[in-house]
Amino acid sequence: MTGWHAGDDLVARYTDGSLAEPDAWSLERHLEGCGPCAARASRAARAGAAGPVLARVRDAVLDTVTHPARAPLPASAPPLPVPATPAPAPAHTSASTPAPAPAPGIQPSAPGVPAAAPPAPGLVRASGGRPGRPGQRRQPGGFVRIGWAAGPALRGAWTGAVLLVALGALALAYGGGSGSARPLLLAVAPVVPVAGVALSYGRYADPLHEIVATSPSGGLRLLLTRTAAVLAVSVPLLTAAGLLLPAAGPRLPQSPAAAAWLLPGLALTLAALALSGFTNCRTGSAVVGGGWLLALTAPVLTAGGPGPAATGPGVTARLSQQLSLYFTGASTQWGWAAAAALCALLLTARRTAYDRLETM
Repeated sequence: MTGWHAGDDLVARYTDGSLAEPDAWSLERHLEGCGPCAARASRAARAGAAGPVLARVRDAVLDTVTHPARAPLPASAPPLPVPATPAPAPAHTSASTPAPAPAPGIQPSAPGVPAAAPPAPGLVRASGGRPGRPGQRRQPGGFVRIGWAAGPALRGAWTGAVLLVALGALALAYGGGSGSARPLLLAVAPVVPVAGVALSYGRYADPLHEIVATSPSGGLRLLLTRTAAVLAVSVPLLTAAGLLLPAAGPRLPQSPAAAAWLLPGLALTLAALALSGFTNCRTGSAVVGGGWLLALTAPVLTAGGPGPAATGPGVTARLSQQLSLYFTGASTQWGWAAAAALCALLLTARRTAYDRLETM
């Protein structure tokens, strides 16, 4: 690619069929939205070896549309069926001779009305009055297809992991009587959508990624659709689990509210998407998720030093204090909102980079 348009050599190799298949998919995706490049590719195709063939096809189509009566039938078309003329009844047939029974599946018709033809062999009547093949399965419903297309993360182990995090926090709080369930849930919740993004897009996650990514609905649109599906699953589950957790004991500092992680989680998810435009989804998600966990746990583990205070309630108290530092306060939340807005602007500015993301 030269600048924002395809180079002449790339267009020439595309029109003569010598361009590699992944590069051809990517160029076709670009030609769908770039008029100048599409016009240059069309001129190159007409000027090449396929030009005379395309001209004959165009003339034949125009002649068929403008003069349909004289359009010749294709050479491979089967001959039209000629209805057979029924033989006259024998003159010696008497009125007492019984009429032949109709064939199975044909209802007797009134005089002068042609009888209905029997169904073709091997066809059965399907729902809606249309014939279908025996054993033909009906297509799944719209919600099933939407769920299947929402992303590999929702079809894999990621959804089970989200449920495990939510139910594990509830079991730790009510079954184990631990006061560290809420801080641990709030520490992990912002990176759960980031992990879902890493498992939703890329050749390692989708076997048909090259074909899907170069389709008209691929690129950033598909990436945002699958990210929205990940957020639609993780946000309600983790927020509901946080609301159901009991408050911390009187000797422990209070953790942030159950919904305090939403803006940080959104900002981290958008940061992973923005970084993916420079590398790929797996690397971008790993850098963002690992950076968050390191920024959260490093002060907690190094503040108390060795000894009994470094484990148990001391770690829980320091984790709650660190989460309050990152989540609590209007200025902190406005900072996360500004970070999310900047990442969204970066996504918009580099939206064309996602058309070729992990397709080469």
